[in-house]
Amino acid sequence: MNNFVQQQFPILESTLAMRHTLMEILTDEDLQFALPGNITLGEVCQQVGECDYIYAQAFKTFQHDWTYTHPDSSVAVSVEKLRAWYTELEADIKNTLAAMTDEQINTQMVDRGHDMHIPLAFDFHVYRESLLIFYAKVSVYLRAMGKPLPQQWQLWIG
Repeated sequence: MNNFVQQQFPILESTLAMRHTLMEILTDEDLQFALPGNITLGEVCQQVGECDYIYAQAFKTFQHDWTYTHPDSSVAVSVEKLRAWYTELEADIKNTLAAMTDEQINTQMVDRGHDMHIPLAFDFHVYRESLLIFYAKVSVYLRAMGKPLPQQWQLWIG
């Protein structure tokens, strides 16, 4: 196991645990909820899965393809489909990073497009921040739906 995995995966696991908790408290009906003028909560959940997929591929190819969309839009209306998809994506990201050497993680550049190249380790941190942004978005939906925020969300997101 590389040093990066030892150092960074505990905080990644804690960050992903928030999404696991979300999947436990949501229903398929909840995924249909939309704030006026906005997409449904399910579509927000689909978008974060698409973001995960983009990062998973970028960690393999060292290039982001921001055009990816999930081929089955029914994931946006099914908690079970989202949960299964997230599980696959999380495993893919973890397995890809765990298979790398520390040198690869620390020196490999990732092309994010628009002439932006950043180290893979930094790109990983941007990925983790994208999850936090997702949780902030979902917090607005949960509050509007009158659902209590899980304790970790209260502590991490507010």
